[in-house]
Amino acid sequence: MIKTAETYHVSVLLKESVEGLAIRPDGVYVDVTFGGGGHSREILQHLSAEGHLYSFDQDADAENNIVADERFTFVRSNFRYLKNWMRYYGVEQIDGLLADLGVSSHHFDDAERGFSFRFDAPLDMRMNKRAGMTAADVVNDYDEQRLADVFYLYGELKNARKIAAVLAKARQQQRIETTGQLMQVTEKLFQREREKKEMTKLFQALRIEVNHEMDALREMLLGACDMLKPGGRLSVITYHSLEDRIVKNVMRSGNAEGRQEQDFFGRVKSPLHLINNKVTTPSAEELENNPRSRSAKLRIAEKI
Repeated sequence: MIKTAETYHVSVLLKESVEGLAIRPDGVYVDVTFGGGGHSREILQHLSAEGHLYSFDQDADAENNIVADERFTFVRSNFRYLKNWMRYYGVEQIDGLLADLGVSSHHFDDAERGFSFRFDAPLDMRMNKRAGMTAADVVNDYDEQRLADVFYLYGELKNARKIAAVLAKARQQQRIETTGQLMQVTEKLFQREREKKEMTKLFQALRIEVNHEMDALREMLLGACDMLKPGGRLSVITYHSLEDRIVKNVMRSGNAEGRQEQDFFGRVKSPLHLINNKVTTPSAEELENNPRSRSAKLRIAEKI
């Protein structure tokens, strides 16, 4: 099911994230999470005829929302290849980059994609439908220990080993191919009052593994640090602790692990400095209109 740009995804922290870029009208900007195009359209409104925006998205569905504007270039690719594509277009430095790391409403609402346990659908979860590995491949082909690691690291599930063991046993009888089958096998492991929250974590873990989200995020952020001009801005919206930790570490220390190096005077050496030391969160009005934004956090940093 294809949606219009207006219904594909409601942009989160739209005004705050774009204002955080401190846009120069003639600058070069990148939106690495195009989706429904909401943030991209807002950025374009701040650019003059000399400015340019490059927007990334690996999902073919997002191409239906492409902006018809000479100042706009759509890049159908994973944002981990940011530096490669910018070099391809002859861009050595950028004035700012925006990333909204949340999964779009479109993905959760499209039953065929398998991102949500609200529907009984193929266990897919690929952001890029041309990619090879699906969530079904992970559930059925990973050994028990590797499965447990995925659930613990990316879902932060305390009973990760038990979930992996139950799945390993169940798949011996029948390959687990749908979200419904996955839920049927695992739901008995979750306490009734926490079932929805724990199932969300389980699906999150599989989605992150299928799409290599953490590796891609690290590569994109480090590439952005290299490409930003002095004074250039990084504006990033996160939704869960795993990605937020990586973003925070890069902005504070220049690396994803959070290793802090100090100069002779004891000052932390980092290519960036934080603009908002306290994260920006959605207003009460935005939360009322878009409940899915409730876990969003905006972090903004500037290249030194």
